[in-house]
Amino acid sequence: MKVLFDHPNPFLLAHGGFQIQIEQTKKALEGIGVEVEWLRWWDSTQNADIIHFFGRPYPAYITLAHQRGMKVVISELLTSMGSRSASARFAQKTLITLCRALLPRDFTAKMSWDAYRAVDAATALTPWEKQLMVEMFDAPPDRVHVIPNGVEEVFFQRTPNQEQRTPHSDYLVCTATITERKRIVELAEAATLAKTPLWIIGAPYSDSDPYYLRFLEVVRGSGGTLRYEGAISDRARLAEIYRSAQGFVLLSSMESMSLSALEASAAGCPLLLSDIPWARNAFCNNATYAPVTTTQSLAKHIGDFYNNSAKLQIATAPMTWHQIAKHLHRVYKSL
Repeated sequence: MKVLFDHPNPFLLAHGGFQIQIEQTKKALEGIGVEVEWLRWWDSTQNADIIHFFGRPYPAYITLAHQRGMKVVISELLTSMGSRSASARFAQKTLITLCRALLPRDFTAKMSWDAYRAVDAATALTPWEKQLMVEMFDAPPDRVHVIPNGVEEVFFQRTPNQEQRTPHSDYLVCTATITERKRIVELAEAATLAKTPLWIIGAPYSDSDPYYLRFLEVVRGSGGTLRYEGAISDRARLAEIYRSAQGFVLLSSMESMSLSALEASAAGCPLLLSDIPWARNAFCNNATYAPVTTTQSLAKHIGDFYNNSAKLQIATAPMTWHQIAKHLHRVYKSL
């Protein structure tokens, strides 16, 4: 079996969890013996059994692949849609239905709404995203497979007795891209207000981004409450930071499935997350949740979480990338 991985956005333009998901999935599949290549758009001689497209391709893409005898699997992050209210999703579904009925097919094809009905299989990170694919885009339920993100082995090296975890750092930790939807500025302001030590790890998309510059101002004005040194690429060091932290915090306004939260969970770190569907799907009652609300309200949630983190239940360990690869391989073979 040979699989081609394709993705419409160059990694060099933006880093993030989707890039890690794609790269780790490829590495894990190769680790169990699956031949995987990056799709070379300039190579007309390249061939495979399956194209795994990370995103949502145009219908013509799927048709042409089928004509070449290749199956198509898609994995799309429904980050924004999954965080909208029920009324907003209803309005969007109504608009899609009207556009399909009234507008030329050539126009609606550019929106790729029909991709889920045309592909051979789709993967969703959570049952919630599967529900969205079925309800919003009429995906056949039997073609949508729930396969969460995995976690690297280094994050599973827990303390011998997880129930008596003794963190040796005073900090809460947050690992995320410094961008608006992650609400890093709001988190930093709330932690400062609550006088709760917080270590923020991550990088912006651009050093000149106004949101990032505002974040740096909050850090400078925190009186030492906030710690920020940029991103950390050393995975072993990051795992040790999670193991030693009082807890992990991610209060983003929208998310598909946070790799950072999974990594922290694997390391045995208590979680404080935004009360949005992906988090409830992924961690159920094994995390603490805060509504997406004002800085003052967030400050109370952060302070309470910090003071009670030693008593909190640790989330069930997530799957490894090796386990994810085996699950995905079964989907490939079923095609």
